[in-house]
Amino acid sequence: MNIPKLKYTNTNHFLLIAGPCAIEGEEMAMNIAKTINGICDKLEIPFIFKGSFKKANRSRLDSFTGIGDEKALTILKKIGQELNIPTTTDIHTISDAQKAADYVDMLQIPAFLCRQTDLLVAAAETGKAVNIKKGQFLSAEAMKFAAEKVIHKDNLNVFLTERGTTFGYNDLVVDYRSIPMMQSFGYPVILDCTHSLQQPNQKSGVTGGRPELIETIAKAGIAVGADGLFIETHPNPSEAKSDGANMLAIEHLEKLLEKLLKIRKSIT
Repeated sequence: MNIPKLKYTNTNHFLLIAGPCAIEGEEMAMNIAKTINGICDKLEIPFIFKGSFKKANRSRLDSFTGIGDEKALTILKKIGQELNIPTTTDIHTISDAQKAADYVDMLQIPAFLCRQTDLLVAAAETGKAVNIKKGQFLSAEAMKFAAEKVIHKDNLNVFLTERGTTFGYNDLVVDYRSIPMMQSFGYPVILDCTHSLQQPNQKSGVTGGRPELIETIAKAGIAVGADGLFIETHPNPSEAKSDGANMLAIEHLEKLLEKLLKIRKSIT
């Protein structure tokens, strides 16, 4: 893992990518980052802070999309600098790639956009690490070709993330075979424990979720050998402006990570 400022890479612990779904403000984002970073320092877990600088794929026109691109990106950069930790955010357009790369250490490709060649190439050309989320509509085998679009530009710093597969109209299911399948391509594989529990396309236009199953999903992911976990977390998920229905309350994070480390130790 060639990520600037990434600590504890020699512990053989899983990587944690965590933070709020979206950057709602500086105080909120900084407090979350400080809390997670403190836990990860205590447990010696490699940690990348995640926060979307904008949300471009919301269900409804009136859904929260962000506080402003430059404002949110500046907050991400400040968190990275003040806490000396790597940061990541998702991008949606070609122009987003270089804009975000000036502020964060890793670029994330949303699942819906994982086949967008121009977007993947633009991300690769920034030289930053690229985390590609597997489309809800794709097999694990198909992600090999998404990764090759980044590798083609001599950017070898690729991560693949499993985040569930469409199961009917309003649910997702995780096929844990996807993790070793994607690992066979030679890239670290992350399991998204929160988006995998989304219940999309609700009649209300607001995505639902099953956060009570986050621990179950995470335990299974570590047990089958995932290289890392992606967890969106918030002090008050019910008040979050994006994806609150499937986020983990941050008060539960430390105990969950302690359990997961025990599983990791038992299989390595």
